[in-house]
Amino acid sequence: MSLKEQFENEKEMNVVGHLSELRNRLIVTAIFFILFFVAGFIYVDVIYGFIEDDLPFKLSVTGLTDLISVYLTLAAVVATVGTLPILALQTWLFIKPGLTKPERAATLMYVPVIFILFLAGIAFGYIIFVELIIPFLLSLNDGMFNEIFTYDRYFKLLFRIVIPFALFFEMPVIVMFLTRLGIMTPDYMRKTRKYAYLILVIIGAFITPPDFILQLVAIIPLIILYEISIYLSRIVYRKKLKKHREFMESDSSE
Repeated sequence: MSLKEQFENEKEMNVVGHLSELRNRLIVTAIFFILFFVAGFIYVDVIYGFIEDDLPFKLSVTGLTDLISVYLTLAAVVATVGTLPILALQTWLFIKPGLTKPERAATLMYVPVIFILFLAGIAFGYIIFVELIIPFLLSLNDGMFNEIFTYDRYFKLLFRIVIPFALFFEMPVIVMFLTRLGIMTPDYMRKTRKYAYLILVIIGAFITPPDFILQLVAIIPLIILYEISIYLSRIVYRKKLKKHREFMESDSSE
């Protein structure tokens, strides 16, 4: 066997090994998703009771199969939230062999932070939805119409508000990770700030009803998150430059 053929065989084995490991990581994640889904399905009455306590009205269903949809929807939400840290951990374990020891310690902290920020985004979006958006929408009726609130439209509106906040609360940790990889820099974020603000304003206006106060309540936290991301990116970038200088100085002294 020639050296070239041996190299190609080793390369093919490495690819197969990586794909096999990726499959195993996905299987573990899927197992946890199923377990959380089953738990959410079993305790759906408790979860729904928590949601119902915050509502000034009773949700209705228009068919027998809608009851199954309620169970599936709430169970899927529980499974998604519960599986997120497992997915983050499995992703870290997959890329761990390619990281240095300091990089492993630094990137491991992203696992709990991702989960905490996701929960914070859900909580923030839910509070805005329950405390501000629902009262605003109810005030528009003023006794003119007979109101029937179905669960499907309620949850569609709820997810439209909450999910974007949950995702955007991940912005600081994503920016830190991209900065560490060299893809993002604080200078670039500062230069594109006005365009980022425009995008955030459009998103904030899209996920909230057409009320100026409500839109401000949604937009301001997103802008603050962007500024926090710039600050954290600057910290990571400075540390990265410092390590690079120390490496170059030690290399030149040798």
